[in-house]
Amino acid sequence: MLNKRIAIDLGTANTVVYVAGQGIVLNEPTVVAVTIDDQRVVAVGNEAKEMLGRTPGNITASRPLREGVVADYVVTEALLRYCIQRVAGRAMFLKPEVMICVPAGCTQVERRAVLDATLSAGARVAYLIDEPLAAAIGAKIPIAQASCANGGKQAR
Repeated sequence: MLNKRIAIDLGTANTVVYVAGQGIVLNEPTVVAVTIDDQRVVAVGNEAKEMLGRTPGNITASRPLREGVVADYVVTEALLRYCIQRVAGRAMFLKPEVMICVPAGCTQVERRAVLDATLSAGARVAYLIDEPLAAAIGAKIPIAQASCANGGKQAR
């Protein structure tokens, strides 16, 4: 397969990246360190987590997501760019397809922010999937058909 297909779970605590055919290739804290002056990204992931509470005055380390939704668009885009470049390589001849997990209760504005940030970060095309649906697919639960929680027996 020439084109990479990537799935990203942007969590409040950790970001997990899955590549089709390879499995989970990245599992790092959702922390980004940026300079206060020009908002330049200094560190992402484990390196930025080590900086939490120990940064000099001109650098701030923070978590760009709150309760599963984007709290800081620019920093989230930088996080996504880091994840995509780390998986696809710096010289991306073909931009990857990216699927992003979003919380089931997020609004259309929040969904659009995640979609726009993913496309700006370097994805050729981006898809959104609700986290409960992604969890069901990962657990190999058949999602295309209806099922009964009590094994097919009707409640009395």
